[in-house]
Amino acid sequence: MIAETFQGLYDFDGKHISHPSKKRHPSFEGRPMGSFLSQPLKVVCRDIEEIRGFLLRCRYVSDREQFGVEDHWMSPREFEQRLQGDCDDFALWTCRQLLGLGHRARFVVGSAGRYGEGHARVSLPVGEQTFIVEPLLARLQTFPRLETLRYRPAVSVESTGTHVKFFEHTKRVGEPPLRVVAPFVPEWLLFQLGLWLRVSWHLLLWPYSALRRRGRR
Repeated sequence: MIAETFQGLYDFDGKHISHPSKKRHPSFEGRPMGSFLSQPLKVVCRDIEEIRGFLLRCRYVSDREQFGVEDHWMSPREFEQRLQGDCDDFALWTCRQLLGLGHRARFVVGSAGRYGEGHARVSLPVGEQTFIVEPLLARLQTFPRLETLRYRPAVSVESTGTHVKFFEHTKRVGEPPLRVVAPFVPEWLLFQLGLWLRVSWHLLLWPYSALRRRGRR
């Protein structure tokens, strides 16, 4: 769920802007970010493990499936009632919880993955280090540092009470040299192997689970 970024390769600070551009970042239009990141919640987590525990109860559902539209941002309060949503719903709720714990967390919209798909997550500075919090990976305490190279921020939101600040981020130019990433390759390979084994195990159990469900009818 959390991974440290490579220093100098993930733009946490960005450039302060009055509001995201309607043309480049239309998703922010009409979103009450101050309310989203300050409203009281029924679920109050005491640490990141309790945040993970709640997220593990939630499931990913696209906006098209749940609301019949391409893009809809739920408030964190609605998300914890529905226990389902897409990446921005997971990230808004997680950011709200981290802010409640006193962290200087930011809600971030940008891209991720091999093909640069739009994606929301949370950035979390701790001392001189910056971490990415990926709520969709709540089943894992941590994930490999090499995976953070897939995340590119576009706009982030910082909140102090109901007052919010927006930041625009520059695109990363180039990739780190091999000597920097090489020490982290074994960790990444073990991570990928673990994912493959987990998926394979679920596929093997699926026929048995399906038969049990039929037997209960």
